[in-house]
Amino acid sequence: MKLLFILLLLSSNLVHAEYKNSNGKALEKPFKDLIKWMSSDVKPILSEIEVSDDWKNINLNQDNDYIIWIGHSTFLIKKSGIVILTDPVFSDRASPFKNIGPERLIPPAIPLNQLPQIDFITVSHNHYDHLDIDSLKKISELNPDAVFLVPEGDLRLLKRKRIDNAHEFNWWETFSTDGLTFTFTPVQHWSKRGLFDRNKSLWGGWYMNFNDYGMYHAGDTGYSNDFIDTRLKLGAPKYAFIPIGAYNPEWFMAESHVNPEDAIQVMLDLEAEKAFGMHWGTFALTDEDTLEPPARLKEALKSFNSPDFISLIPGKVIEIQ
Repeated sequence: MKLLFILLLLSSNLVHAEYKNSNGKALEKPFKDLIKWMSSDVKPILSEIEVSDDWKNINLNQDNDYIIWIGHSTFLIKKSGIVILTDPVFSDRASPFKNIGPERLIPPAIPLNQLPQIDFITVSHNHYDHLDIDSLKKISELNPDAVFLVPEGDLRLLKRKRIDNAHEFNWWETFSTDGLTFTFTPVQHWSKRGLFDRNKSLWGGWYMNFNDYGMYHAGDTGYSNDFIDTRLKLGAPKYAFIPIGAYNPEWFMAESHVNPEDAIQVMLDLEAEKAFGMHWGTFALTDEDTLEPPARLKEALKSFNSPDFISLIPGKVIEIQ
């Protein structure tokens, strides 16, 4: 699991960063810190989490509005007749390689070929556990009218695969359709897919503002003031999808990945009515045990005034209005 981070971080000082976070800083880890982490003997306990087939009990195209967690940062959202798929990753590995790199602990809760017709696909950044180009290509073939929304700098990846109905965005830029406006928002993270492209594309979250309320997908992020800024600019979302995993060792990961306590603060900053934990249970990316994030979230919530923040079961249907 650590090999992918070696490949992504090894050349961090070889090129000048093009994009930076909203605080004006780029995340640059010293090589000695990478070696320190790679040399640790921590062996997390890997477990398969429950996957539900509840989604089979509804008609994904015709039934009432819903949210379904497919795994990691992939959500299937149907609202006001519009179907959205976030950070779709359906491949066996989150890696540029077929035989090495983080392998799925669980299958996608809904197979790609059984998804409903998709209207919009959002991508938060270009790391392999969020931008899975093979999945995007297959989705495009199955949904020729679907619109792909990606960060600035990533459009070329889709064009190479002949995914033509795609648009790229800088922070605070929008895409509007009847009854819905997407806004690409800043978060604290970084981008990289190869040896020489560190921070050559942007990263962010997606705010989906419907006529009656908003939803927010944070993508992948460390804690920052960006969530307060997002609320002040766009309003408080009703639903927020917030990462709760991939945080250990925290001395190495904290700048780019929130832990469960940070995730609660993100929810509070957004003033979201309800939050769903994501970015755990699907890939073993870091050193915490698979089941630690939801358990730590549940324990941390005891110290707050009962915010409605839950960890979903992949495939379980959450009906919304």
